[in-house]
Amino acid sequence: MLGLLAYAIVLGPPSLSTPQNTTYYLADGEVMEGYDVGASRKWISLDEMPEEVLDATLAIEDHRFYDHFGFDFKRIASAALTDLKTMELSEGASTITQQYARNLYLSHEKTWLRKLKEAFYAIRLEIFYDKDEILEGYMNTIYYGHGAYGIESASRYFFNKHASDLTLAESTMLAGVPKGPSYYSPLADEENAESRQAQILSRMNDLEFITNSEKDEAVTASLNYYDHSSEEAKAVGPYFQDEVVKEAARLLDVEVEAVESGGFHIYTTLNPEHQSKLEEALKEEFGSASEIETAAVIMDNDTGAVTAMAGGRDYSASSFNRATQAERMVGSTIKPFLYYAALQEGYSPLTMQESKPTSFELEDGDVYSPSNYNNYYAEDEITMAQALALSDNIYAVKTNLELGPKKLAKTMNNFGFKEDLPAVPSIALGTPSLSLYDMVNGYSKLTGASSSVEKHTITKITDHRENVLYEYEPVSQDDFKVDKKDAFSVTHMMTGIFDSALNGYMNVTGSSIAGELSRTYGGKSGTTDSDSWMIGFSPQYVMGVWSGYDDNRKITQPRDQQYSKELWANTMERIHEDEPVSAFSPPKGLRGVYINPESGKLSGPSCPEERLVYLEKKDIPKETCEGEDADINEIEEDLENDPWYKNIVDWFQ
Repeated sequence: MLGLLAYAIVLGPPSLSTPQNTTYYLADGEVMEGYDVGASRKWISLDEMPEEVLDATLAIEDHRFYDHFGFDFKRIASAALTDLKTMELSEGASTITQQYARNLYLSHEKTWLRKLKEAFYAIRLEIFYDKDEILEGYMNTIYYGHGAYGIESASRYFFNKHASDLTLAESTMLAGVPKGPSYYSPLADEENAESRQAQILSRMNDLEFITNSEKDEAVTASLNYYDHSSEEAKAVGPYFQDEVVKEAARLLDVEVEAVESGGFHIYTTLNPEHQSKLEEALKEEFGSASEIETAAVIMDNDTGAVTAMAGGRDYSASSFNRATQAERMVGSTIKPFLYYAALQEGYSPLTMQESKPTSFELEDGDVYSPSNYNNYYAEDEITMAQALALSDNIYAVKTNLELGPKKLAKTMNNFGFKEDLPAVPSIALGTPSLSLYDMVNGYSKLTGASSSVEKHTITKITDHRENVLYEYEPVSQDDFKVDKKDAFSVTHMMTGIFDSALNGYMNVTGSSIAGELSRTYGGKSGTTDSDSWMIGFSPQYVMGVWSGYDDNRKITQPRDQQYSKELWANTMERIHEDEPVSAFSPPKGLRGVYINPESGKLSGPSCPEERLVYLEKKDIPKETCEGEDADINEIEEDLENDPWYKNIVDWFQ
């Protein structure tokens, strides 16, 4: 101990320079504006801080602060016993001196090495600075959330007043926030914050800092928080920015608060044009609609980079991100993964199943009787391509039972869904509850035909000296490769939901917005009693939209069922205004042939309806819709003699 003290003295006083704000950048390299609304580090002296806020902080954080030399050995012994029982650093015993040392010099990671360094810095602080200097520094650097560092900034952010004017009720509310700003901030979770405040008031009363009457008065006092909605409206993609901080915390293995005060440079994937157009479309579509909520994510098909995100209609009203945090029943948006699994097992886009009311007897003797939306059935055999365009549930369940439900569950896992999905017949109809973020990520892997495509909001992180701490690199899965032919077949089949050729005699699910689209897209809608989904794509971008009520009530109004499709169509058209028209190029081994949708056979003069379908040679029908034998060799020869641009032209038919 003497040697340690001597070494600390030789090193001299540690610097009291404060942490640096983290800087965030847009995809184009420009600094992101709006994230640090209210962020500041306004230093005030200890004399300018009210006694109430100092007493509240000491009571809850370190009531023996003025009596120890940087360490509270009673708390350390109690915490050590708890840590030994759990075999992890689960219990904290840091004094104000130790917390100040951590804020100044160290990361927030929970490791024994960091704790040892923290203790050494605490010794140095206690040797060279008096208690008031340490407490003043702590009160001016502790993080209160929402970009506010120090009690003066926190007071202005939460109550729009100087710290010297804080009441006991306001002081105790703020004193509870630093333990976990995302959990105890009254602006994030008022119930948690009030519970924490009551604990602090009781502690102050026990220590005789306040009387019973003062405690009771503070508990019942009404607090008026400053409204930042006008400032937050200036922020670019606030839901996206929240996700960036969480992702950075995961990548760096630190707490969220450490990200925001770490002086990092974080380069994001946010495209301000996409974000602006998404928010414009959202306001237009929803306007002054009822309590229905929505969420949307736009992602680059090739890379998985998130270019825009909305976690709700109004961030100032609710910061809960429904795109990343909510898990809802996905409905028919799961079907593309089912049909990919079927193609893997030898099915083709022309595989026929009968669409009519059907009861399935299961292995355990139970009877399962799914139904189609609005009880519409083709009452005939239909192809897989038709089934996807119609969102036919009978076809989906038959296919799922033939494959075995475990096949679809495994396929979903391969496409990035980590959940333990139930391998039951109804999984084919989207009974699992998943996040919109994960669904869009899965579609991006499918439409991009690559398992290495992974959702991300960050491309690079550097420290304040520009040393690279993280850089995004796509990582291929060793145990799963997306089959390019089957992925393309599913992708192309999904254009059918907007196909006028099919809509002539079938009610395809995208018909209500097909007239709003100026180029070819693919997609899939999904509807449950309480959820409305639309996930669709161009060759460049995939976008997903969910709409519904936070309390999971049923969607009963027809207009509410259209919001997702309308927002999707409106936004996709806007973000593609300046994009060149492009097409998915079919991989080698697939050829486009014209099929009569009703018969599933090659089209002919007497069957005017036709649909371009991409097939392997073995799956090309050997008959025309007129019942005549087709010359496969002639078809193959014609296909081989097609000009190079025919596949692209075919795509837009």
